Amino acid sequence: MEINYLLLFAIALIPLAVGALWYSNFLFGKVWFRESGMTEEKMNSGNMLLVFGLTYLFGFFLSNAMASWSIHQFMTANLFVMQPGFAEQTGEYYDFFQKFITQYGDLHRSFGHGAAHGVVAAITLALPLIGINALFEKRGWKYIGVHFGYWLVVMVLMCGICSKYL
Repeated sequence: MEINYLLLFAIALIPLAVGALWYSNFLFGKVWFRESGMTEEKMNSGNMLLVFGLTYLFGFFLSNAMASWSIHQFMTANLFVMQPGFAEQTGEYYDFFQKFITQYGDLHRSFGHGAAHGVVAAITLALPLIGINALFEKRGWKYIGVHFGYWLVVMVLMCGICSKYL
């Protein structure tokens, strides 16, 4: 299967774009500031180029993970990738895979199906990670809710776009 890296680089912008709105005063910025102990001074300190650059890099890592999470055909390819001839695009495994993709390559390739995977990813990955950290940091449920909501929206969008357009 061909991977559209240009689209993955574009999908990597989703955490930045959603975060700009989600953590603004228009939506949940005030709650986030209060629950996390964030201040304007702390927010404006540090190297913002590094913060945004690393956020984008992590978004790219996440876009790759969400592509594999939401596109079943990637996992099917992984079954055969180490088999003789597959990398060279020859042999029985490669031929079988090509027939499989011809017949089932578009199965479950919709925004809605990917979005459903995003919901599952958010509940099974983001929520436990946020929750565990928040519990040990003695943060409240609002803190967990603000961050989980953000990751839910991000993962739904990333998986939905990956599934439909990648």
